[in-house]
Amino acid sequence: MGLFLLFETIVQHWFIISLFLIISILYSSVGFGGGSSYLAVLALTGIAYTQIRSTALLCNIVVVSGNVLLYLQQKQYNWKKVVPLVVFSIPMAFVGGFLRISETFFFILLGVTLLFAAFSMWVSKRITTSKEVNTKKNIAYGGIIGFISGMVGIGGGIFLAPLLHLTNWDTPKRIAATASFFILVNSISGLFGQYTNPQFSIDWNLTGILLVTVFIGGQIGSRLSNRLFTPVQLKKATAILIAFVSIRILIKYLFLN
Repeated sequence: MGLFLLFETIVQHWFIISLFLIISILYSSVGFGGGSSYLAVLALTGIAYTQIRSTALLCNIVVVSGNVLLYLQQKQYNWKKVVPLVVFSIPMAFVGGFLRISETFFFILLGVTLLFAAFSMWVSKRITTSKEVNTKKNIAYGGIIGFISGMVGIGGGIFLAPLLHLTNWDTPKRIAATASFFILVNSISGLFGQYTNPQFSIDWNLTGILLVTVFIGGQIGSRLSNRLFTPVQLKKATAILIAFVSIRILIKYLFLN
């Protein structure tokens, strides 16, 4: 019976599973978890909105864990810069994840968030490195992004990385490493926040399959690194996809409801 249910779930959701595999490969190759694209895909399905955030965060955790270990081995972390970013973002992600929000508000917030993320990714470019360590700015960046990320259900790397590139925060590789770590800790914190919310629910039949899928994709992507696409190419393509989905979501919940 268990195998039959597993097979039935795979057949029913094969397209979503395929998209999650592709997303995890592409995003992990540049240090991201793919949370925004997981949300974009799940938002256009019939899956209950209360499950969307937790599923996306779990997939994030699985994908970026491998990236963080890889970057640790390569000694890509400047902890004087990284710690201020995450020290305030972790509790704010928990608060954002705990908040109980309505279905309409969730999808409107998701649409606006994805549209902003798409714009940020489109305009961001690889630029020179700043040696400055501005602790107050790092704390502010981390807190704001952590709160929004926890509420929407992503790790926040899709907001953080473009911001760090635009502010000359560090080298591109260290920004990718920092984004991975930021995604990991805030996804865990946001997930705990959601777990304490009475609305928390997960369809483990589908989620379990998706977790295995993104784990495989993450391992492939982290080993391919930048061989498939340059980060700029990936950002441009992903920005178009996310913008398209966000506009569809906003049209549906702002004008068709």
